Amino acid sequence: MNTIKWGIIGCGDVTEKKSGPAFQNIENSELVAVMRRDGEKAADYARRHNVPKWYDDADRLLNDPDINAIYIATPPGSHEEYTLKALRLGKPVYVEKPMARNATECNEMVRVSRETGTPLFVAYYRRCLPYFLKLKELIDQKAIGEIRLVNITLHWPPYPEEVGQDAQPRWRVNPEISGGGHFHDLASHQFDFLEFALGPIKSARGIARNQAGLYEAEDVVMASFEFESGVVGSGSWCFTGSKKHRVDEAYLLGTEGKITFSFFEHFTIKVETQDTIQEYELPYPPHVQQPLIQTIVDELRGKGTCPSKGESGARASLILDWIVGRS
Repeated sequence: MNTIKWGIIGCGDVTEKKSGPAFQNIENSELVAVMRRDGEKAADYARRHNVPKWYDDADRLLNDPDINAIYIATPPGSHEEYTLKALRLGKPVYVEKPMARNATECNEMVRVSRETGTPLFVAYYRRCLPYFLKLKELIDQKAIGEIRLVNITLHWPPYPEEVGQDAQPRWRVNPEISGGGHFHDLASHQFDFLEFALGPIKSARGIARNQAGLYEAEDVVMASFEFESGVVGSGSWCFTGSKKHRVDEAYLLGTEGKITFSFFEHFTIKVETQDTIQEYELPYPPHVQQPLIQTIVDELRGKGTCPSKGESGARASLILDWIVGRS
C-alpha cells in the first residue's frame, strides 16, 4: 500500500483526541470515512474532523472501495464481528483494546488474520509512548539490577454516573458488552505492557468480587502472577473506594533498587538505588495513539514493524481470564 486510507467503525469519545486526529496527521495516511449507528453523530464527527464520508451502517463502510484499512473503536462486544468481516475483505484491522470480551474471541480473530494473511493490530499504545519506552529501557539496562517482583495498585472511587438514585453506569461495566468491568478495561493495558517489558506471564490467578453492587461486573480484584523469567507479581484493583485515597502506582523491585511509576495518571518515573534518586518526567503526546498508529502505517507500507499485533493483544485477554477465573 502506498497510502493507507482508513475507515473508522465507532467514532465515539476515544476517537475525538486519543486516536482519530492521528490518522490525518501521519504522512501517507488518510481518514476517508467514519461510521456510527447514529447518523447525525457520524455526520457531526465527519464535519468537525474534515472527514469526506460518513455512514450509519458498518457494512457499507467496510465495503467502501476507497478504504483499505479499518479502525474498530466500538465497545468490545462487537470487535470480533467487525474484525472478521474486515479481515475476510482483505482489509487490515486496527482494533481497540481490550481486543475482545475474552481470549476465545481474540483467538478467533487471530486465526482468521492468519488464515487470510491480513494483518491485525491492537491499540495497546503504551508500547510506543516515550514514558513506557523509557521504563522498558531502564529495565533492559538493569538500572535496578535484576528484577525480582512487580506490584500494581489501582484504587479509584466510583464514577459519578455509577452512584445515586439516577445512576446510569456506562457500557464499560456491562460484561455482555465489555467482557468485564473497569478491571477488564484498564488492567489489559497493564498486563500488555508488563509482557512487553518483562516477557511472557506463565501463570496468574486471582479473586474477583462485586462488593458495592453498583453494577453487574466485578469492582474489586486481587491477583498474583509469575513470569517465565521467574519474576513474580501481585496487584490490587478497587473501583469503589475512597475518593481521598485514589491511587495509581506500580513499582518494580530489583536487586539494586526500585522503580516507581504510574500506568494512567502521572508522568514521572522514579528510580531509587542505594546511593541515588533520579526522576524522569515524560508527559504523553497530544494524541496518545499516534506513535503506535505511525508504526502500523509504516508496516503496511513495508517500512517497519508494529509492536502490538493480534497475538500479543490476545495474551492480555488470556491473563485477565486467568485472574477472574474464566479459563
